[in-house]
Order: sequence, then C-alpha cells, then structure tokens
Amino acid sequence: MNWKKIAPLMLVSLTVLAAGCGKQGASPATPAASTAPAATAKKLTDVKVVLDWTPNTNHTGLYVAKDQGFFEQEGLNVQIIAPGEAGADAMIASGAAEFGVSYQEGITQGRIQGVPIVSIAAVIQHNTSGFASPVAKNIVTPKDFAGKTYGGWGAPAESAMIESLMQSEKADPSKVKIVNIGDADYFTAVKRDIDFAWIYYAWTGVDAELRGEPLNMIYLNKYSDKLDYYTPVLATNEKMIKEKPEIVKAFTAAAAKGYQFAISKPEDAANILIKAVPDLDPKLVLASQKWLSPRYQDDAPRWGEQKRQVWENYANWMLEHKLLEKNLDVDAAFTNNFLPASSK
Repeated sequence: MNWKKIAPLMLVSLTVLAAGCGKQGASPATPAASTAPAATAKKLTDVKVVLDWTPNTNHTGLYVAKDQGFFEQEGLNVQIIAPGEAGADAMIASGAAEFGVSYQEGITQGRIQGVPIVSIAAVIQHNTSGFASPVAKNIVTPKDFAGKTYGGWGAPAESAMIESLMQSEKADPSKVKIVNIGDADYFTAVKRDIDFAWIYYAWTGVDAELRGEPLNMIYLNKYSDKLDYYTPVLATNEKMIKEKPEIVKAFTAAAAKGYQFAISKPEDAANILIKAVPDLDPKLVLASQKWLSPRYQDDAPRWGEQKRQVWENYANWMLEHKLLEKNLDVDAAFTNNFLPASSK
C-alpha cells in the first residue's frame, strides 16, 4: 500500500486515487450473521461504509465494530466496501454508500464545489503525514528540499505544501524538482529517481522500520498549526443527517466503540483486521496498530471530536495558496453532534 498517494488536497485527486486503489483492494469482510434467535432477532438496517483506500490501520475501528457486534448492537448490518470508479467521496455524497472514510482536505474542496458531504468524526486527532526520505539523503528540514527531487502524483496542493514549508525557513521552492511517479511506491521510487515523497508514517514509516530502511520524517504540523488537519475522517451526506439522524448516530456510536477498542487493545484489534483482510502483512499491521492506537484520540476529550478552529485554519491555508475559490462554510463541513458523550 502506498499511503503517500492518499494525501492529495483536491477532491479530483482523491477521486482518481480511490478509483485506482479500489481495483487493488482486498475483498470486504463477509458480514457476520446475527447470533440472536430467529424468533427474537432484531431487524437490522443495512448500510454500507466505503473505504478510501485498501484496508489498513486507519480502518481498524470499523472492522472491530463489525467483528465485535458493535454495529449490530446499534441495529445496523454494516457492509465494508472498496471505493468504486467514482471514488469514496462521490459515493458518500450520492448515497451509494451511507458512510465512508474521507479527509478534511477532500471535504473542504468538495464543499466549495457544492458536494454535500459532511465529516462526522476524526479518525486520527492529529495529522500524521509528512515528507519522508531515506536517511542517506540528509533531508532533515524543509530547507534541505532545495536541489532535491520530489516524487508525487501531480496535485496542485503538493507544490503548495512544499512551498509553504520551505518559505517557513526562507528557502527557495523553485529549487525543488517535482516529478510524477505514478503508481510507484515510496520504497521503489527513492531507490530509483526521487529523493523524498509524501507519506503517512503509521503505514509507510512503520514499514520502513520493519524493512530496516530508516527514514527522515518532516511532519507537516510541525511547521504550521494550519497543517494539523484531520486526515482521515468518517463522513456521511447531508441527506442522511437530515432524514436519518438516528442511523448516523447509531453508526457513529458503534464506530466510536470500535476505535476505543483499538486504542485500549491494539494487538487484539490488529488481529481482527488481519483476520478480516488476510492479504495484509501481519507484522506490518501489528506494528502499525501499536504505533497508531494511542494517536486515534490523542489529547482530545473523546475519540472523534473535531475542533472548528482546525477546519477554519486549514481552509484559510488553502485560500492563501489559491487552492480554494472562496471561503468555506466551516460549520456545514463537519459536526460533533452524533458522537457519543464518551467514547469509552
């Protein structure tokens, strides 16, 4: 899995990525049958949750909620599916899937374009993405990007992000060569024709540790509070919120239980994900889960909670770098209203 490719800030880029990785993703786990006696079984409401990418530890809480019966306890029969050709955000917005995994950057761009998608929970409280490079490249701060080659997927946000970080150190972004590396993963690309790439540490960074290929990591949020945005998030559409708020509340409550389980029992949670998606590397899943579990909730009062300031700050950053055409209606882009009072 190539996590650097799920960070683009433009909705179009997210759609293209999701379409491509949907073909590669492992088959969704088969819904567990209800164990309740037939005569007293509670009728469950069928809903779909679409992933943004192939299954990984960003999604563990969803697989836990399914495996442990948390969704059923809330009256839901949840099917976890891979994104189709249109991409996860488009499926969520259209109702092809009632819920899904998205990103603050994609939702921000989508809302500006009139896409009725809404974030209902932050999967991870702080941004764990950044620019990675092999230690031998000696790239330890953004000013070291000068004279180096960046490998990406061609989104305008990539050059904007590099420029933003370099300007914070009064370095010249024009001295960076930017190339499109297509589907090549980080490990292949840095051995071939690039010096650094954009990754999520929880997967690619942990994978580098396991491979014995140490890297230097320049986290985006270290250089600006505006870049400490929510990535990924759980999302739904405006119609669900308006017409079926009880389903949204039930889904969010069960997901919260799933992620809280993953926070308190990372090894058990990792094993649930491995069982559901046996194509994954068990060592990577376990190591990634141990790294990521304490970061799901981090310093938030409860799992999933989002701050208005985080949404406002990032939208302002996008405006400053001409990635948005107008101001974002922040209060329409996210809500905490469906989170349980406590995620424990």
